[in-house]
Amino acid sequence: MDIQHVTVFGAGVLGSQIAFQTAFHQFNVTICDISNDQLHKVSHRFMELGDLYKRDLGASQAAIDATLQRLTCSSEMAEAVRHADLAIEAIPEDVQQKKEFYLELGQVAPAKTIFATNSSTLLPSQFAKETGRPDCFLALHFANEIWKNNTAEIMGHAGTDPGTFNAVVDFAKAIGMLAIPIHKEQPGYVLNTLLMPFLRAALELYLKGIADPETIDKTWMKATGAPKGPFAIYDMVGLTTAYNITKLNADKTGDRILQRAAQTLKERFIDQGKLGVLTGEGFYTYPNPAYQQPDFLH
Repeated sequence: MDIQHVTVFGAGVLGSQIAFQTAFHQFNVTICDISNDQLHKVSHRFMELGDLYKRDLGASQAAIDATLQRLTCSSEMAEAVRHADLAIEAIPEDVQQKKEFYLELGQVAPAKTIFATNSSTLLPSQFAKETGRPDCFLALHFANEIWKNNTAEIMGHAGTDPGTFNAVVDFAKAIGMLAIPIHKEQPGYVLNTLLMPFLRAALELYLKGIADPETIDKTWMKATGAPKGPFAIYDMVGLTTAYNITKLNADKTGDRILQRAAQTLKERFIDQGKLGVLTGEGFYTYPNPAYQQPDFLH
């Protein structure tokens, strides 16, 4: 399977990063979102990513200009996927929303198109039927700040064709990722299986009034040498995603702490439009959050 044309659905923080990273590695990319506002913002986000690639990777301005030339924006699903060899979905972590998305995408995508979900916790088997092509469907999960934290977890379901799986592993390597093949479906894959208990522990400390988010982040950063604490990570992931995952797990388990956490995220952040880095405010304010200041750990 020769992947040349890629469509990314979802122009949020990670969707825009996936699109830019793929175009940077010389693939033609269309990014699609139903929100014209998001598509308007993504052009500015691409410019910011270009600056980060120059700073962090030493990319030349010529390479960034060529990357931007390979990126196209669209709000029309059928048009966006018309030439796609691979369609990567990076929409919110909502089971019903994803099912509806795949039912529609399956109707308009070419027969050749591989479908991949970037879901951080949900399983591809939950949506495989809706795609209409379960053998050509799997998960392809990226970590945030994709150009630096360049991991790609590839996880099929029982019906994924091995050829599809191998083609996506090769694609991940071709766009500069450390490919992480996962041999069996696992909620949270490898990365989030490790990360989610850590983030939950931080949220519990906050909810119980034991320490405020900055203190919790300072503790983790100072004691371990990590560049970010859990609440900075929440902002990077996006509080909408954090809320959806927390509520999904709360509804599934009946866990009262998770129920309270979901309610808190909704009332204090989601309902106030504080969605993290994406909106310029979450647990921190952006573009110059407190944890990046020289005196934060003093």
